[in-house]
Amino acid sequence: MTLDQTRDPLLDSKVLRFRVGADCTNVVRYSDLNGFREISVAATCVIGLQWGDEAKGKLVDLLAPRHDIVVRYQGGANAGHTVVSGKEVYKLHHIPSGILSSSIMNVIAPGVVIEPNMLIKEIEGLEARGVQPRKNLMISERAHVVMPWHFVEDRATNRAVIAGESIGTTNRGIGPCYRDKVGRTHAVRITDLYSDDLRTKIKEIVDAKRILLSPLAEPAELETLDADKIYDQCIAWSKSLGSLAADTTNYLLDELDAGKKLLMEGAQGSLLDIDHGTFPFVTSSNASGVGVSGGSGVPARWIDNVIGVAKAYSTRVGGGPFPTELNDATGQKIRDIGREYGTTTGRPRRCGWFDAVAVRYTARLSGIHYLSLMMMDVLSHFDELYVCVAYELHGERITRFPCRAEDLKHCKPVYEKLPGWNQDVSGVRKLEDFPLNARKYIDRISELISVPVGVLSVGPDREQTIFLI
Repeated sequence: MTLDQTRDPLLDSKVLRFRVGADCTNVVRYSDLNGFREISVAATCVIGLQWGDEAKGKLVDLLAPRHDIVVRYQGGANAGHTVVSGKEVYKLHHIPSGILSSSIMNVIAPGVVIEPNMLIKEIEGLEARGVQPRKNLMISERAHVVMPWHFVEDRATNRAVIAGESIGTTNRGIGPCYRDKVGRTHAVRITDLYSDDLRTKIKEIVDAKRILLSPLAEPAELETLDADKIYDQCIAWSKSLGSLAADTTNYLLDELDAGKKLLMEGAQGSLLDIDHGTFPFVTSSNASGVGVSGGSGVPARWIDNVIGVAKAYSTRVGGGPFPTELNDATGQKIRDIGREYGTTTGRPRRCGWFDAVAVRYTARLSGIHYLSLMMMDVLSHFDELYVCVAYELHGERITRFPCRAEDLKHCKPVYEKLPGWNQDVSGVRKLEDFPLNARKYIDRISELISVPVGVLSVGPDREQTIFLI
């Protein structure tokens, strides 16, 4: 561990002032050298700034009642969002986190890849708990479908990797589905489930996939690719989901023209972005702010409030470089206190100190207006805290996030030590009630990433969220 003795002038800046309107989202005021400027917001985006699992679902659930529509625009069933309402815990995968607000329409946009069995199970699970998602859920007919052959392909191609570090796939067919989406020939969209030539299409794809996968897949896996059975499954999907399928692109554009307020819910995190993340240890979609318009069909001119979500420390699941990872008792302590286990996979998350170099990069990449700093309560159990303010790469100090995963793998974190507060903050409801050292930590994070902190979270429940109004 390298400890920074002097602050880097390239990273230092004064804490930016921030004000939000009474509804927290529909009118936002930002400060600059010329004073405050006020913006009337049409679409607000919630973007993860780390490697996912930043508690985006909680924030979307809180903000949903202040909007008319919540939109999930990328990713698939590999994303897990947890929403806590009182004593009830909801784990969502496809369905937007606004589903618990019955007056809010929830839209699964074209950029999402849908695994119908899991989506139907998710709907039925909510119905069993008294939620009625079929009344306020809409699925894009342009969205692509994760088909049975994608699961076979995922497992087979993963087995074919002879050497090297796993890229961390969840084996849910997400990557192969996105691959077919780009390849087009073997792609199936929701709208295809209602096509007259569906049986022919399924047979042609199954025949091709059996040939393509025969060198990699087990014979028993190939036997599961039965065109007639898959067709029957598609018909069952179409009957269950038919009333929810719609042209969401035109719907969202019409609603924006009518003055409705949209809340865009990102999945995974910006460091997993297919183009701008720690490639190849990334997801298969644009998980940063640059993916909002492409995945939803909402033009960038409508998006005028972007909230970046980050934990007060860092976590990662699966393979890939992680400069601030703590493979020691401190890392395990963070994992245990923060209950850092995957919503979707159950895998233990890798834990480490806050990486300001990485978050500054993703905040700029996603055009963040303000930061939502989550899990502050987890850090309440440490005498000293560390924040990564730079990297040391091959003897050189750098403050830019590297392009190559191989370079990031060799980056040593340069830490700045900050005093801990060793005081429970789970009951704090106002900024001024935080311990002094906690407030210093918040201010320093804001300085390092050059973005004001607008939201603080001190626990999983809705009421454990402080909006800095």
